[in-house]
Amino acid sequence: MYESIYHGFLLTCMIVTGALIMLCLIRAILGPRLTDRVIAVNMIGTMTITEIAMFALYLRESYLFDVCLIYAMISFLAVVILTKIYGGAYQERKVKGTPVLQVEEEEEQEVDD
Repeated sequence: MYESIYHGFLLTCMIVTGALIMLCLIRAILGPRLTDRVIAVNMIGTMTITEIAMFALYLRESYLFDVCLIYAMISFLAVVILTKIYGGAYQERKVKGTPVLQVEEEEEQEVDD
């Protein structure tokens, strides 16, 4: 009896997590700022790791936890690289003399239009 409740609970959690991943994907596409996109990509990576871990518990396959660890390292590196690219773009704008706040306001106005 407890096993069927356990499997039902895991299945429900996986469905909810999948829906949240889709919402984060929408946030990553729509933006409006680059920082929102980087955070959304980080959240997608973290929730994918939890999704794989729940799937490993559901199937009772321990090798999937190794996949979680590898995916965590790849996700971490992706966020570090995206942050480095964003930091380089920020420094480039700063060197050119364009106020960063002005650029962000222009980006927000383009999104609103």
